[in-house]
Amino acid sequence: MKKFDIQKYKIEFMEKFPFDFSTWMSPTIRDYYSLCIKRAHSNREQFRLWVKEYSILKDGKTINVAQKPVNLSPEARELFLTLRAQIGEEVHVGDWLAIEQTRIDQFAHVTEDKQWLHTDVQRAKKESPFKTTIAHGFLTLSLLPYLTDSVDPEKSPYPGAKMTINYGLNQVRFPYPIKTGSVVRAHSRLIKVTPIKRGLEIEKEISVEIKNTRRPACVAVSVVRVYF
Repeated sequence: MKKFDIQKYKIEFMEKFPFDFSTWMSPTIRDYYSLCIKRAHSNREQFRLWVKEYSILKDGKTINVAQKPVNLSPEARELFLTLRAQIGEEVHVGDWLAIEQTRIDQFAHVTEDKQWLHTDVQRAKKESPFKTTIAHGFLTLSLLPYLTDSVDPEKSPYPGAKMTINYGLNQVRFPYPIKTGSVVRAHSRLIKVTPIKRGLEIEKEISVEIKNTRRPACVAVSVVRVYF
């Protein structure tokens, strides 16, 4: 077989049978692997300040193509430089908050999620493996703005910003349930900040700690867009 034919065969084989190392991992290890890869990409000088580049293949050669630079306001630029220096650091630890049955019942009423595991105290004592009711996972998520001090107008985490938008969540996991009566707080670690039109996109890894419990109640990557 000629050298050219061998090369062509290899390419066709790889296209037909793509190998993804992550598919061999357990779900837990795969999550950690994905997060590590994401962190590695986020530390590449944050796209050399606010000029982004991407690569294309032309005539068999890789060429870097620069996009138009994102023009930031002085306030956004100052915040970007401040946050960029904090990437990888824990930037906030919230106050403790008690999760009582009343709060769980109110959430169940609003969302129509009245599963007995959350609302029926007597049945939970008998049948639940936790021997008590537990908070909804989505209740924990809904409390993230409060737990991270993002909703207090008196101490905004982004001074000078005109508007802050919750853009979404990535890699949400609930490693351990919050039992009724537990006390929780949030830890926030900055993992990425990216200039966007008229502002910044900020990603933080948030871990919800349960007092006197080793495993967290929730781990998620919060994506927020701040506009100036």
